Amino acid sequence: MFKKGEYVIYGNAGVCQIIDISTLNMHGAPKDKLYYILEPVNQNRSKVFSPVDNKKVVIRKLISKQDVETLISDIPNIKGLLVEDEKLREQVYKDCIKSCQCRKLLSLIKTIYQRKEERLNQGKKLSATDEKYFKLAQDNLHTELAMTLQIPVNQMESYILDKINK
Repeated sequence: MFKKGEYVIYGNAGVCQIIDISTLNMHGAPKDKLYYILEPVNQNRSKVFSPVDNKKVVIRKLISKQDVETLISDIPNIKGLLVEDEKLREQVYKDCIKSCQCRKLLSLIKTIYQRKEERLNQGKKLSATDEKYFKLAQDNLHTELAMTLQIPVNQMESYILDKINK
């Protein structure tokens, strides 16, 4: 069980702070069930209510500083996703986001970045689906890494590039 005040990764919401752990005084909510009351760091005035025993949505601790440094140094070795059926592309993207795993988010980012380069070389733009999932993966990844390293999110991309290029 997590503690009040702790930062966690919660599904598509990304980094959230646990602002309370309590029962809900809402119509239809069981009176004897404990909930995490989460506040996503990227969504002002938003709250997420999740049962403490929720098995449907990933909730986990932020990765450690050591794991962040290892992950960043391994970026050149992380492979893009292999999507053989174009009709399944969005589902593969969704699955990566839902996994809440940094390596999968990086694979997704690499895949879409490579697609963008290929499409630009053909004189085409990136699809709205690709843009949507690229931004979501990048936002979720950068926010988690920035929180762990205690640096501003808007500096995360340059931090990663500096580390890779050394």
